[in-house]
Amino acid sequence: MVERRGRKSVSRHRFKEYYDVAEHFYSAAGDSMELEYFTAAGVLIVHSAIAYTDALCIKLSGVKSIGENHEDAVALVESAVGDTGEKSKALNQLRRIIEEKTKVSYLGDLYTSSQTKEMWKRLERFRKWALEILLR
Repeated sequence: MVERRGRKSVSRHRFKEYYDVAEHFYSAAGDSMELEYFTAAGVLIVHSAIAYTDALCIKLSGVKSIGENHEDAVALVESAVGDTGEKSKALNQLRRIIEEKTKVSYLGDLYTSSQTKEMWKRLERFRKWALEILLR
């Protein structure tokens, strides 16, 4: 597979594998919320959103972002997806989730119920939009 700066070529049929990973993270995040493991749920929410992003990029463009800067992945999916009425809103939800990544993953603070529920709401909105594209 050919790699360009910040991108890696991935065979389009593999989008399903990334979709499955996203769904596993999504389910585990829901389970963690029920158990009131809010920080764990937050980390899983972030990784679920990133995996949905990878699945979208692979399905539509045959590439995925491979950099540490997840905003690159947002830009990649933005360019891969045609204009849809909900695209801007969905990508805003994704950006907001990614903004939480460092806080929830590395700062050592426990996330609260309200912080995680807000992230979950954003994931639900982004996921709904992503599934409309991935499952058609």
